[in-house]
Amino acid sequence: MITRRDVLVATIAIFTSVAVMTFAQSAAKSVMHSTFFNWADMKVAPTKMGERRAVFDTPTPTLANLECHITTLNPGESPHAPHRHADEELMIVKEGTLAAIQGDHTNTVAAGGIIFEASNELHGLINIGTNRATYWVVKFAPHDLVK
Repeated sequence: MITRRDVLVATIAIFTSVAVMTFAQSAAKSVMHSTFFNWADMKVAPTKMGERRAVFDTPTPTLANLECHITTLNPGESPHAPHRHADEELMIVKEGTLAAIQGDHTNTVAAGGIIFEASNELHGLINIGTNRATYWVVKFAPHDLVK
């Protein structure tokens, strides 16, 4: 037989579950839809090797995550050591000259050049020019990406 206590416990459990689910959904990043970003509105954050502008880092209707930032490297600098990760990246060189390390090959990429880094392949960058190098990074991860 169901008692008042059973009903009370069930009601509290349901209320708690709904509250937790609602909180989890509100804490999740919202999906980015069509939008725009002006260069002048992007905040510049100085780094040891140059500067960085964060543009966005969010899910989209078709991707688990889409991230974009802009890095400026001083001459001779690298953003980090060569590495690999599950996400794929597209880099577009705005100005300067970069050495793009891809596996055991290194290629020179100048302003207007595009670099693609496939999932889990070793890659890295170095500013090999005498001036600062600026490039956009677009990193994307599908919903089914295994990290």
